[in-house]
Amino acid sequence: MKFFKEFRKEEVLILCYRIFLAFIFYQIARLLFWFFNKNLIKVESISDYLGLAFHGTAFDLTAILYVNILFILLSLIPLVINTKKRYQKILFWLYFVTNGIAYAMNFGDFIYYKFSQARLTSAAFQVAKNETNIFKVFLVSVTEHPFVLIWFVVLMFLWVLLYKKVKVTERKPVKLVPYFVLSVLMLCISAVLIIGGIRGDFKHSTRPINLVDANKFVKNPLQGNIVLNSTFSFIRTLNTNNFKEVHFVDEKFIDENIVPYKTYQRDVAQKPNIIIFIVESFGREYSGAFNKDTEIKNFVSYTPFIDSLANESLIFPNAFANGRQSIHGMSSILAGVPSLTDAFTSSPYSNQKIQSIVSVCNDLGYDTSFYHGAPNGSMGFLGFGNILGFKHYYGKDEYHNDKDFDGMWAIWDEPFLQYFAKNVGKTTPFMATVFTASSHHPFKIPEKYNGKFKKGTVEIHEPMQYTDYSIKKYFETARKQPWFNNTIFVFTGDHTNQIAYPEYEKAMNRFAVPLMFYSPNPAYHLKGVDEELAQQIDIYPTLADLIGYNKKIRSWGRSLVSEKQYQPLIVNSDGSSEQFIIGNYMYRFDGKNITGIYSKEDLGFENNLINKLKNPEIEKGEKLAKAWYQDYMNRVINRKLN
Repeated sequence: MKFFKEFRKEEVLILCYRIFLAFIFYQIARLLFWFFNKNLIKVESISDYLGLAFHGTAFDLTAILYVNILFILLSLIPLVINTKKRYQKILFWLYFVTNGIAYAMNFGDFIYYKFSQARLTSAAFQVAKNETNIFKVFLVSVTEHPFVLIWFVVLMFLWVLLYKKVKVTERKPVKLVPYFVLSVLMLCISAVLIIGGIRGDFKHSTRPINLVDANKFVKNPLQGNIVLNSTFSFIRTLNTNNFKEVHFVDEKFIDENIVPYKTYQRDVAQKPNIIIFIVESFGREYSGAFNKDTEIKNFVSYTPFIDSLANESLIFPNAFANGRQSIHGMSSILAGVPSLTDAFTSSPYSNQKIQSIVSVCNDLGYDTSFYHGAPNGSMGFLGFGNILGFKHYYGKDEYHNDKDFDGMWAIWDEPFLQYFAKNVGKTTPFMATVFTASSHHPFKIPEKYNGKFKKGTVEIHEPMQYTDYSIKKYFETARKQPWFNNTIFVFTGDHTNQIAYPEYEKAMNRFAVPLMFYSPNPAYHLKGVDEELAQQIDIYPTLADLIGYNKKIRSWGRSLVSEKQYQPLIVNSDGSSEQFIIGNYMYRFDGKNITGIYSKEDLGFENNLINKLKNPEIEKGEKLAKAWYQDYMNRVINRKLN
């Protein structure tokens, strides 16, 4: 029929070709992502990888359509001039600017997945907005990992080359009516296909695919990161809010089993001072004191001073972080509020009255302060510290000596900890938190110490020794201070970092951090090794108990030194699912349903028991996980954290 001669067949086919190219290059990026992280994400065979890659096409489709909506529209809209060289050149630049930016997101995750343990999300904005050195961090990262940039440039060059191989022939429509009618029809069909592609399905009952859907196709939850791509995870988390009230159990069950409010009774003659060390990137695997029973072959400790102090302390070798980033560690450790799929600290609900170890100490007349050697406001610490109610904040601005600045993040740990030791304690009793910084990427140490510490097998080993040495020098100064003997010290990491041993590649061990309480005052009985499960959110109630705060406290954690026993309920999130350790089992939860049940020894989530085993303990554990989640959402959303 003459009417259909105006159908723009060549333009449509070439548009399909150009979109198909994006699929090809996203699959190449997926393969490279897995290659650079194959020690962290186990894939048993080529066929298993191909299966993951196949299921990943649905997530690629969503990402590609999001990025190319305008390109598709301008390719199909009937403007008559579509085939002209100048118009095609505009399309070329639109295509590669938008796709180039989106494609680059995946390359950053080749490296930073090792640190973040998740694909890129919009939470990166929350981190970046508090930093003034993002461009410098980027340049250092490129310098340290040039092969990532090389791969990106080579693949983009190849992509451009393949794009230019197929060109649209310039032609002018003869009959405008059929040209416009057929073009509008193509646009309508394309719109339907785009909507279905972005949603991941055409069924009205199906919600748009999300990050958790990647776990439908995996044998191990970590493999979900292969199914995903970073463009999808970033776009899908823009303007999202996973904080939603749910109802699984009645409030009586929560009060009796979750026990969100606890009281401890302890008589304390003289209120002890409190110093909390949050050590940057302090994974449990770096310290020998916390690995005596792990039987890791050829284990090497990189914290000799912490190890020696552990012999005089109460330590918990089975402790876990409740978040993935530094600011998550701050809210968990000080306020007992963990971060789940969406970080509490970057949510609309973080600015509320929160009972914490800071407010408890303020209530008892303590002088409270927070120390971090970075520019004030870095990491969001100053803002959240103000929410918690710290009376003083000491950062790089107050330190007043930029000669000790590491050039990237903060004042070097050794001089800043000396400043901390001498500046704190002018008023007693006091509670002070210090957040170290030098064991942060790009993992440098002061030039004067080059050659002093062993390099180790991963980059962080050397600066971790420097931080340990800095803490040793701190104690040499602190022991001379009049407040030292009546002080309780707490040591933990904000989150984990680079991994050297297979034991710590296991999914749950990505959250394994040290936890240690030390005091030179024997009256507090802080000595020994406690093999019980513990977590960062236990620190706040433990300290509230030790200082004799006998009023009711709001806490999902528990005092680790009280005779009043509560069942440990460990909680954290890998960015797509919440994770619980309750009794003898671990549970993965997507906000609605339990998606995985594992033995608590199966830290790598290798054998999902969800359809294989049922017993009263598992049924109770599932109910407890849902009840905890319900109470968390209720208290965060309805501002009941005080």
